[in-house]
Amino acid sequence: MEFKDYYQILGVEPKATEAEIKAAYRKLARKYHPDVSKEAGAEDKFKAVNEAYEVLRDAQKRRAYDQLRTHGYRPGEEFRPPPDWGDDYGFDFGGAGGATGFSDFFESLFGRAAGARAAGPRRGRDVQARIEIDLATAYAGGRTRVALHDGGGERVLEVKIPPGVLPGQTIRLAGQGHAGHHGGRAGDLLLEVAVREDPHYTLDGRNVLSTLAVTPWEAALGASVSVPTLGGPVELHIPKGSQSGRKLRLKGRGMPGQPPGDQLVTLAIHAPPAHDEAAERAYAAFRQAFADFDPRRRH
Repeated sequence: MEFKDYYQILGVEPKATEAEIKAAYRKLARKYHPDVSKEAGAEDKFKAVNEAYEVLRDAQKRRAYDQLRTHGYRPGEEFRPPPDWGDDYGFDFGGAGGATGFSDFFESLFGRAAGARAAGPRRGRDVQARIEIDLATAYAGGRTRVALHDGGGERVLEVKIPPGVLPGQTIRLAGQGHAGHHGGRAGDLLLEVAVREDPHYTLDGRNVLSTLAVTPWEAALGASVSVPTLGGPVELHIPKGSQSGRKLRLKGRGMPGQPPGDQLVTLAIHAPPAHDEAAERAYAAFRQAFADFDPRRRH
């Protein structure tokens, strides 16, 4: 059997912290997950990443594995378990006949011990997946369906979306991961949230960004106009003398939370077209009234 370098598989240094190992695992698990990856061999890479994490996340397994690495084994080379190491370092070196579901290398190190632990209740492993929703659902919450593919085929779950969920956050569905062993409870399903781009709004944390078209006279004289928000239209006061690019804040009109975000509205002045002689005369009078105004003049 071949020696496996679990640190190399996860792309971390041997001195990596628990947090660094967990972050690397999550990144690779998302990349190679059979439900989302189109890469050749993604399923095998996904299994290798899970196996590496199974060893490096467990302090006892990691200590034993680190002792083994000090003897100079290289990835891919033929591995023969050293004699009399099992009792000293917590290895089994006997195999468990497929009890773990991992590689022969893993089972040769930890198999029998894993098999012994399986005699009692053992929790199933968590499953990671990704769910994409629109901004309106992220704001208000709701329900959506997600299809998962595993060894038993496809299963469809209905997922409750909490109001105010943000991109990158995780929704946990208890008991929807891998089955437990010998009466142990099932693992959980961890759904990473992605929010589709919206034509009218952009997220900035819990704040919502939008652009509002206003007329020259609304900007110059001030006005109160109706502004769309994710929670419905509200009245916005445009101060007298506003310019394009000015940002106005609608307090608490962003994504729900504790505290909720705000909506930041950027003004964009739109001039009406001079589509007839009357409009042209109006523009000519406007030009004459503001003959001294030059927006390109440096102050």
